[in-house]
Amino acid sequence: MIRIEWLYWLVGAVFLAMAAQMATDRSNPKRFGSAAFWGLLGASFLYGTWVVKKTAPAAPLGAAVLVMICLAGFGLTGRGAPRTTGPEQRAASAARLGNRLFIPALTVPLVALVCATLLKGTHLAGKPLFEAGNETLLGLGLGVLIALAIGLFLCRERNPAVALHAGRGLLESMGWALLLPQLLAVLGSIFQAAGVGTQVGKLTVHLLPDGNKYGAVALYCLGMALFTVIMGNAFAAFPVMTAAVGWPVLITRLHGHPPVVLAVGMLAGFCGTLVTPMAANFNLVPAALLELKDQYGPIKAQLPTAGALLVCNIAIMSLFAF
Repeated sequence: MIRIEWLYWLVGAVFLAMAAQMATDRSNPKRFGSAAFWGLLGASFLYGTWVVKKTAPAAPLGAAVLVMICLAGFGLTGRGAPRTTGPEQRAASAARLGNRLFIPALTVPLVALVCATLLKGTHLAGKPLFEAGNETLLGLGLGVLIALAIGLFLCRERNPAVALHAGRGLLESMGWALLLPQLLAVLGSIFQAAGVGTQVGKLTVHLLPDGNKYGAVALYCLGMALFTVIMGNAFAAFPVMTAAVGWPVLITRLHGHPPVVLAVGMLAGFCGTLVTPMAANFNLVPAALLELKDQYGPIKAQLPTAGALLVCNIAIMSLFAF
């Protein structure tokens, strides 16, 4: 049986290998800070196994997160110059491969879909092929490995370390913002545990007249978008707004169809993702990678689309959830 821990160990090992590369890269003036940041992240993937099994304390993980916050907050991480191809070589390779460049990218979701549907429940020698409940995540990891092999074959590259160097360059370009979605998702759980959703729910009950389902739908969708703008992640806004309005008002009181309410609610939250700089990995990092003059250019371009989609989500939930 393929266990989910194996995937976590592989991810941790990749981060540790990249951290070792950073530590020896003299072109990065902040190489030790960068190596410490990503090395701690990689070590956390490995150490977490024993924390889950309750054979090791969780406090070191919390200390590692605090150290990583200090390293990023005080600007102690930077970018090096990883060994990779030049712009002319990449342009020539792209011209040679054409649309075949998309094959590795499309392989990842295809393999994940196959593992989550067709191979789910498959047994080998009387044991399940994948750990129960983690078929999709394991399929995603398997898809990445297969896509890597296909990419190396298409590019006629025999040295897998080339992919590691290129990945390290991308990791340094994105920086700490790569972890922002995960941290903000945790923030949503903290808000929910602190009772923010309950208090918002009480306020909603006082503001909304009984039985006003259209007002409740608009409030839920707008709240999802607004909380996402503030928190930078729809997954962080979801537990708060669903505990406040989605479940108690739309589903329990107004008898809304749960799959429609919850799915469209998430889509409404993604409208907020399009217009917030807090979603740095979506809206600020691409602008930096593309060296755009206006770092808020993607947000300005996405604003009309986000507004139109939010109106559509409110209409869809009003029409199909009741």
